[in-house]
Amino acid sequence: MTAMTHKSAFVQTLMERGHYYQATDLEALDAAALESERGGRALTGYIGYDCTAPSLHVGSLTQIMLMRRLQQCGGKPITLMGGGTTKVGDPSDKNEARPVLTQEVIDANKASIQTVFAKFLTFGDGPRDAIMVDNAQWLDEVKWLDMLREIGKHFTINKMIALDIVKRRLDQEVPITFLEFNYMLLQAYDFLELSRRYECNLQMGGSDQWGNIVQGVELCRRVDERHVLGVTQPLLMNAAGQKMGKTANGAVWLNADMLSPFDYWQYWRNVDDADVEPLMKRMTDLPLDEIARYAALGGSEINLAKIVLATETTAMLHGREAAEAAQSTAAAQFGGGGAEGGLPSLDLSEAPTSLAALFVAAGLVDSNGEAKRQAKGGGLRVNDAVIQDVTGPIPDALRDGQEVKLSLGKKRHLMVKLAG
Repeated sequence: MTAMTHKSAFVQTLMERGHYYQATDLEALDAAALESERGGRALTGYIGYDCTAPSLHVGSLTQIMLMRRLQQCGGKPITLMGGGTTKVGDPSDKNEARPVLTQEVIDANKASIQTVFAKFLTFGDGPRDAIMVDNAQWLDEVKWLDMLREIGKHFTINKMIALDIVKRRLDQEVPITFLEFNYMLLQAYDFLELSRRYECNLQMGGSDQWGNIVQGVELCRRVDERHVLGVTQPLLMNAAGQKMGKTANGAVWLNADMLSPFDYWQYWRNVDDADVEPLMKRMTDLPLDEIARYAALGGSEINLAKIVLATETTAMLHGREAAEAAQSTAAAQFGGGGAEGGLPSLDLSEAPTSLAALFVAAGLVDSNGEAKRQAKGGGLRVNDAVIQDVTGPIPDALRDGQEVKLSLGKKRHLMVKLAG
């Protein structure tokens, strides 16, 4: 199907904004979306989120944006919290088993990550409002023998071991536990339950979920004779083909208590030039013609587009005020000004023994050796003064309970003080 034949706004949006990778039946998806957009049966789509950490990261944000596109085009999103499947752990894109989490940790993680969705989706009781569901609602009630009789008979070991994730683990002689092996059954069963309970007719996800999605589509057809659909989008990759969402200090988290709005803004500000246009399309609501104008900028002017990207993405997650504050702080820093109230801050429980240890404790470098190398190249500063000898004592201001500004290069800054 060529771009000119897409009749629905949803499929057209997927294509134009870089969200489309693969579909189980693109023509049927286009027809279902068009019916939904014309006021007929709602195209109801879901994405599942396991509760493996206290925050989602930007790799998950691209999935949330996919649900946002669905709702913008008149569909109904279902956010499926994996209170049940987290107990098993999705082996997709993993070369080793995930750690088994306690129920207390799963509950705490779920409560923490739930808050982000309302910033991107409209929840409510309306026919097209988003809803949030937890698969523990049915998985916790599943009886093992009933599951085997009703669901297990529709899965063959031959097909399961042919899936990319399983095949890769087997080829690398990395064990895959029977617990993990069951994950694809549970995810397929989720789709069956959602189709029964909420008339859900679409599962969405990243391209790494294709095998699991196809299994769910097939299960709904075999058990209930329901014609449901699946669609995936590309993983969040940069122009060099590397996964995005990680920095030297770890994942780019969505929760502000795990990554400050300023650091979040800086992440998007520092993307490569070639990534600006595709990221604007996927991660913002900027009109496509406006994005095209930014994409046409050359030379140093591309930095303007990066600032717009950073501000728009941060505004969607943390609010317009926080985004503009981050932009102002960055402008002041690059211009040598003050405005340090917007910088991320850290309270240390005890004073490090040296400047090198201080930079390590602040998370700006990974070791004393790296601190020495950075200092030798003029990359470390304390209160904007270049530090070349990191073996010396920490600043007196820090011992006096005052904030001290630490900098690594021109783009990473942190305010540090000793806890009282």
